[in-house]
Amino acid sequence: METKEYIDSGILELYVYGLLSDTENEEVTTMANKHPEIKEEIIAIEKAIVALSSSFSPFHSVANYEKIKAKLELKHTPVIEMETSRNWAQYIGWAAAVLLLVGIGFQYNQLEQTSNQVVSTEIEKAKVEKELNQLELKNKQNEIGLAVVRDTKNTVVSLGGQAVAPESSAKVYWNKETQVVYVDAAGLPEPPKGMVYQVWALKLNPLTPTSIGLLDKFDENNQRIFAVNNTADAEAFGITLEPAGGSLSPTMEQLYTLGKV
Repeated sequence: METKEYIDSGILELYVYGLLSDTENEEVTTMANKHPEIKEEIIAIEKAIVALSSSFSPFHSVANYEKIKAKLELKHTPVIEMETSRNWAQYIGWAAAVLLLVGIGFQYNQLEQTSNQVVSTEIEKAKVEKELNQLELKNKQNEIGLAVVRDTKNTVVSLGGQAVAPESSAKVYWNKETQVVYVDAAGLPEPPKGMVYQVWALKLNPLTPTSIGLLDKFDENNQRIFAVNNTADAEAFGITLEPAGGSLSPTMEQLYTLGKV
């Protein structure tokens, strides 16, 4: 490699900064001893570094400056290997890497905490919304229940317990003008899983049952007041326990309550 290419390669700056390996330092020293222009370039680089450093360093007297300058005149002295500078550069590099890792770790931890807070807030928000919806539904059920009970136009039909469940009871609120029917099933036990209560409007002679609805979602209706289908000419009402989805005709062995109008 020609001397100019060697100088332009940037290896001399790395040498002065102490960033070369021991082998590379020895190579530069050998080249500096063989080629005066390389040694002069090293001296020029070192002077430039000193000049730059002096602009940030405390003021020195002229005498001190001359002493330092004399020590830096390396034209007639061998090139000094800056092993200590190289070590300091390594230490600074490691310290910077450690600080960078610490900073990244701190930012990641902050981001994770923020993400957790956002998730917790969303969960809490969903929980509050669910509770509000449940409260609104409960209030609506209460309002319906009160309106049904207080409606003086309703005919109240009491349904007594039958053989399969003598302790059971229910009430039917029937507005004969509008034909609207509500069932108060508070006296019925919760149906077994896979079963549902079915309400029947009955004609007695001959006995003709007509299904007017199912008491679905029994466990979700706190008031146990259910709106069923309208009916016009019922003579009695009965409630049976049927498989989920209801039956075409009542299962008389599962007749829970019965009452005449």
